[in-house]
Amino acid sequence: MAVAMGVALVNPIWEKSGVNPSDMARLTALEYSQKTGVSTAITPVWYLGLLILAVVVIAIYAIMQYRNRLRQTLFCAINSMLLTAVMGITLYMTLYKGKDFGSPSDQGTFLFGFYSIIAALILNTLANRAIRRDERKVRESERFR
Repeated sequence: MAVAMGVALVNPIWEKSGVNPSDMARLTALEYSQKTGVSTAITPVWYLGLLILAVVVIAIYAIMQYRNRLRQTLFCAINSMLLTAVMGITLYMTLYKGKDFGSPSDQGTFLFGFYSIIAALILNTLANRAIRRDERKVRESERFR
């Protein structure tokens, strides 16, 4: 999951072509840029990059907590909330702010960074299920003693 979010941090998330071939809107983890002709308007979205970095740090820390599965579950829950916020901000920036750029009927193209966020959501869910399954197995083995 940390690797998937690292990929989202360094790769573009979304882009959309404008009316002219040289016009382009692009969303990365750190900025939303709209290039029209020779001018480029850049809106910083550092909070998206900060949330992605927080997910990476929490995921790595949760891996280190393998002796305390309850704490791992807590960190997976925190990561789920942060990943939901990342996905919400991404969808807001692409579907609402990006709609005004170029043709309103064209939604743009989701790039590798977006799909790595989805992969991180799925991997976080799988990690949480595996942690709960391990905890259940440990409790069953203690019951047999």
